[in-house]
Amino acid sequence: MEKDQTAAAGKTPSDTSLSTQWKAVCGLLRAEIGEAAYQSWLKPMTVREVVDGELRISVPTRFMRDWIIAHYLDRLCELWADENAAVKSVDVYIQSEREMETAPSRKKTSSGDAGSSGNGGSKDYRVDISAPLDQRYTFEQFVVGKPNEFAYAAARRIAEASKVVFNPLFLYGGVGLGKTHLMQAIAWHIRERTPDRTVIYLSAEKFMYRFIRALREKNTVNFKEQFRSVDVLMIDDVQFISGKESTQEEFFHTFNSLVDQGRQIVLSADKSPSDLEGMEERLISRLNYGLVADIHATTYELRLGILHSKAEKISMEIPQKVLEFLAHKITANVRELEGGLNRVVAHAQLVGREISLEATQDVLHDLLRANDRRVTIEEIQKRVAVHFNIRVSDMHSARRARSVARPRQVAMYLAKQLTARSLPEIGRKFGGRDHTTVMHAVKKVDELREQDSSFAEDVELLRRMLEG
Repeated sequence: MEKDQTAAAGKTPSDTSLSTQWKAVCGLLRAEIGEAAYQSWLKPMTVREVVDGELRISVPTRFMRDWIIAHYLDRLCELWADENAAVKSVDVYIQSEREMETAPSRKKTSSGDAGSSGNGGSKDYRVDISAPLDQRYTFEQFVVGKPNEFAYAAARRIAEASKVVFNPLFLYGGVGLGKTHLMQAIAWHIRERTPDRTVIYLSAEKFMYRFIRALREKNTVNFKEQFRSVDVLMIDDVQFISGKESTQEEFFHTFNSLVDQGRQIVLSADKSPSDLEGMEERLISRLNYGLVADIHATTYELRLGILHSKAEKISMEIPQKVLEFLAHKITANVRELEGGLNRVVAHAQLVGREISLEATQDVLHDLLRANDRRVTIEEIQKRVAVHFNIRVSDMHSARRARSVARPRQVAMYLAKQLTARSLPEIGRKFGGRDHTTVMHAVKKVDELREQDSSFAEDVELLRRMLEG
């Protein structure tokens, strides 16, 4: 393991002491989580120093840091406290990012200094709290089509407005359809046009972990000041705090405080506010108060436009028939679509093989097979109807007899499990039913699976047949 750095005299134990303590902590965690997890997550960590009761540990990548915070931070804190009573908290950071910051200007988030007034304070505030922005995610690089034009227009209006137009802007849609791209495009635009405004962009998960840390360190006052004094607060994947009551409580008050001050809030989730399960009614009401914009599944025309845009950026000649083939075959989301094109281009460059339809099918055989296997709601309805010996039309009918209602509930349950469709979309496929009917069906089938092993086997058999 890399040798621990020496800290200022009087602020931290010696390198030898830290190294010994770290070995003890690692030994205990290694026994708890197993060798594979230890090699993947703990071994790359490097203990740096202890300053004012905070143990600082560096890791090489953002993904590793986020995973450790999510899965091991609480246990790390407990074990370190047992080994060294002076350690009150643990800070896991990315070494490459911390090296970019000069020592005198670095502000500890937990101290509240990052939120201080003045240009220097504002800059440090952003570094410590806001997640980094991807340079690819700008408005100029967002391909607009019918499925996303409303969300795009709303995002641009927010970014260009000198005052709050609607609050909050709530973007929702499936995985890989462009929510994060639009969120970051807003942040880029505001920071470039009005750099004096404080913009904070982060995931709901990170918001929660910062809140938990503030609670643990009994430092909630500074936490509130940091998040309630920004000009624009942007939180991605709000569905993550569903079922987390304390975090929702704090988020609700932060939300109200910013709205009352006339500050802008932009949020995203995989479902509309009304479809977020495990969310308090008062919070759902607040989320619905502003503008809710849906990003629909991509169309063939939009996918082809995205591929053309991508091909232009990489300055590589790609046959039209290859682009059309990819637009037809990879329909799940934009992320998979762009990833597929990247693989085709990389393969051509590395092996020196010309890009052709045949080569594309060969390189992407696994991705194409996965997309071919995607289940539709119509397929689910047909398979379930045959299994329970009812008509497919019964799936859309108003009949409430148990012999029809139960198979219909099973089909709704499988549609929720096996497709990326939202609850309202599923409801519409079942005779225009309300999303609450779908929620009830899912809950009912889950209950019956636990109570009746024969019923559970039926549902599992149907799942395997549909996935196969």
